[in-house]
Amino acid sequence: MPVEIYDKNEFIAITERAIECRVKRLPKEGIAKVKARTKSKLYTIKIKLDELDDFLKKLKCKEIVEV
Repeated sequence: MPVEIYDKNEFIAITERAIECRVKRLPKEGIAKVKARTKSKLYTIKIKLDELDDFLKKLKCKEIVEV
């Protein structure tokens, strides 16, 4: 089961140990789901589309994939 994170700073800290991050844009809902896969868990966070570009620059993932 994925774990949903609500704090942006906590999610950025999790991405330091993530294998990869995936971004799924949902324009009808006005949000994007960002998923960070670590060795044991999948973490997700919902971000508004207008804040997404700045948020992606802060991520420390080795690989960021747009789905």
